[in-house]
Amino acid sequence: MVMSTRATEAKASVDIVTNFLARVQALTDDPDALDFTFGNPHEFPLPGLSAAIRTQIEPRSVDWFAYKTSEREAQEAVAAGLRAELGLAFEPEDIAMTQGAFGAISLAFALLADAGDEVVIPVPGWFCYEPMLHAANLVPVRAPLADGSFELDVEAIARVLTPRTRMVVVNSPANPTGRVYPKAAWDALADVLEGASQANGRRIWLLSDEPYRRIRFDGIEFASPAGSYASTVIDYSYAKVMLAPGQRLGYLALSPMLPAAERAELQAALMPIGLAIGWGFPDAIMQYAVPALETVSLDLAELTRKRDRLYGALSGAGFEVTRPEGTFYLWGRAPGGDGHAFCDALAQRGVHLMPGKLFDQPHHFRISLTATMDMIERALPHILEVAADLR
Repeated sequence: MVMSTRATEAKASVDIVTNFLARVQALTDDPDALDFTFGNPHEFPLPGLSAAIRTQIEPRSVDWFAYKTSEREAQEAVAAGLRAELGLAFEPEDIAMTQGAFGAISLAFALLADAGDEVVIPVPGWFCYEPMLHAANLVPVRAPLADGSFELDVEAIARVLTPRTRMVVVNSPANPTGRVYPKAAWDALADVLEGASQANGRRIWLLSDEPYRRIRFDGIEFASPAGSYASTVIDYSYAKVMLAPGQRLGYLALSPMLPAAERAELQAALMPIGLAIGWGFPDAIMQYAVPALETVSLDLAELTRKRDRLYGALSGAGFEVTRPEGTFYLWGRAPGGDGHAFCDALAQRGVHLMPGKLFDQPHHFRISLTATMDMIERALPHILEVAADLR
């Protein structure tokens, strides 16, 4: 074997995604393809994003494009935003700027977990948790969400905790289900993790994956587990709310509820570990743009209109679909119970959805709401016709 064991395991766990991605990338040559797979933009970038970047292009000093770690102005803008959103006393020193949420998650794993540690991940959940854990020499342990409702199942998490558990990953608003978990769920989880930490004599950390935090529908409130459990770190990506996944910008934030000594130790480690994992800091231009980008957002009213159109049409036609409370995805059970067959039949008509098997849920499918309304209207007749054929 040429590759390392961890590389082999990481590749095996992500092959289903990379193979599907190769198929989707081929769609760029088909102008008539209706692509609802990944959360990519299908319209020109937000003017606020372009303006924020354009403003920072022209150098203002000889070191404008010098090496950057976490720029102070970016940290200050993030901390202020978090204080306003979450009502917790974040300080700039709690913030590490990263290459998107990928970089923030990698930083969290390197900062808090040792080789061989177990990390609990939700199922269904983002398909890159598992390969990232393998690549970091960590052991993924799956915990199912509540059957049918996809609520956070605290008891399911409690059942998989062992003395080797070092971290639990949670995601709200959740990809792929669109569920937003209430503070009561975090309080219950905090009790479980505190009890297990005490019993094991070793702290269990909580990684709150929050890239969709600002994409919520119907005025639903957001609660972060950082307000319920002190040993929490938050990862965030600007890519979702800006609809610009190719511009890598995110951060890892330490909960200000951490004991002072732990907080100071981790603050001091953020920059060195960011360097050690491969200079995981964002590019200079993106960091300079952070204060402006804090106010840039996709059109949530238009996104709501797309959600309502698709959800209404599919639920009205008898689909079992979860009404999204956040994110820009619609999650449903495939007619006939075979998500692969459903998506393949639609692909033959030029309509491309993401099969649930990428999320370990072979009976389901996911639709990205980042498509245009015109794409939705063109796709709906095909979706309803294929569903009727498969029932």
